[in-house]
Amino acid sequence: MSNQIPRPSRRQAIKSAAIATGAIATTPYFNWSAKAFANQDKNDRPNIGCIGVGSMGTGDARGHANFGNIVAVCDVDQRHALRAKNDDKIGKGTADAYGDYRKVLERNDIDAVSIVTPDHWHIKIAVEALEAGKHVFVQKPLTLTLEENQLIRRACEKHPELAFLVGTQQRSDRGKFMRAVNMVQKGLLGDIKHVTVGINGSPTGGPFPVAEVPKELDWEMWQGQAPAKDYRERRCHYEFRWWYEYSGGKFTDWGAHHVDIAMWALNKNSAKQGPVSVDGTNCEHPVEYKDGNPVVDDCYNTSHKFSVIHTFDDGITMNVTSEGDNGIMFEGTKGRIFVNRGKITGAPIEENWDKDLYTDEDAANLYKGKPHEGHKNNFYRCIREGGLTVSDPFSHVQAMAVCHLSAIAARLGRKLNWNPETEMITGDDQAASMQARERREGYDILKV
Repeated sequence: MSNQIPRPSRRQAIKSAAIATGAIATTPYFNWSAKAFANQDKNDRPNIGCIGVGSMGTGDARGHANFGNIVAVCDVDQRHALRAKNDDKIGKGTADAYGDYRKVLERNDIDAVSIVTPDHWHIKIAVEALEAGKHVFVQKPLTLTLEENQLIRRACEKHPELAFLVGTQQRSDRGKFMRAVNMVQKGLLGDIKHVTVGINGSPTGGPFPVAEVPKELDWEMWQGQAPAKDYRERRCHYEFRWWYEYSGGKFTDWGAHHVDIAMWALNKNSAKQGPVSVDGTNCEHPVEYKDGNPVVDDCYNTSHKFSVIHTFDDGITMNVTSEGDNGIMFEGTKGRIFVNRGKITGAPIEENWDKDLYTDEDAANLYKGKPHEGHKNNFYRCIREGGLTVSDPFSHVQAMAVCHLSAIAARLGRKLNWNPETEMITGDDQAASMQARERREGYDILKV
């Protein structure tokens, strides 16, 4: 029998690194800057697998590389996978490249995964990643349907030991979005009466021709749970957002960002919270619809012009609209402010109504007790220290409920009633049937 003390695994070393660096004993927090991670020993940095490395996935992968070792990249398009493998800021020529995400999840040496696929793949991969013991970063929107909200919530409840971050980076913008949230939550605008969420309309386009599937692309795998369709170039990379089969148009594109901030500010991002009615009567689509579905399959089909009114049980109304400026307007009994990625304006801002009322402590409170820092910094801090990320899945699915309800109401062109406690559309069987979608055989989502 050996008398040698066994060396802790790298994963155990990562989890105990905060204690070793004095994070708990002497200072409130370890300095989780990208530079600090870059200077760590390779064996102390988490191993990361990047699933989906197209345009957005490439940027995210380069961000993750500041905090860990990219040991695997995966994409159903071989061109993307090989490009990421050989990118000197991602795979550096040494990462393994795969076409099937399951090859990444089955590796015991991978600690965290970055999921930046088309929207209709997010939850299937995320649930399986959690079951495989991986920490998870997922780009927004987290879900495709209202049913998927419940599936991912249950999976995350089962694995509280695993960090899970959604890529809604506006939650880490201290100068604009966090400031707006702080103002609203502290009542500086008075009682909020109305919120306008401007997210612009989806582009219109088509008809698009059927094309030959590129030899590097696994079109069958790309389609996943969605209905099998002929390949059209504009159905695929990036452009998938403008097809309800794979996404929700602007409702789940910009909506995943701005509705999220609105619900956060209103303190309506906990379970059993949400609107009680959703009015989609003032919406248009670029193609003809019948029973909530497009009658053609060769054109973009998500709504390009809309104004969906959500009413909450306390009387607050929220207009999710394609009209006006992109951004969020909060209107209260004392004042109003407008915020987007470029500015935050209004008399309460110009007159500094939040002077001495927006401190480092306030920012930390919004960050769930963690210090304010970069979005991905927060993810890797939570991997090491535990706790919920600033963009946690539980609050995000509450915002996604508003987004998905907007899309369903728009597709049907009518007013819906929603029970936020049971998470069911009531009094409308057709609308209720759209809370979930039939998935193709072989692409079901694991229920945990």
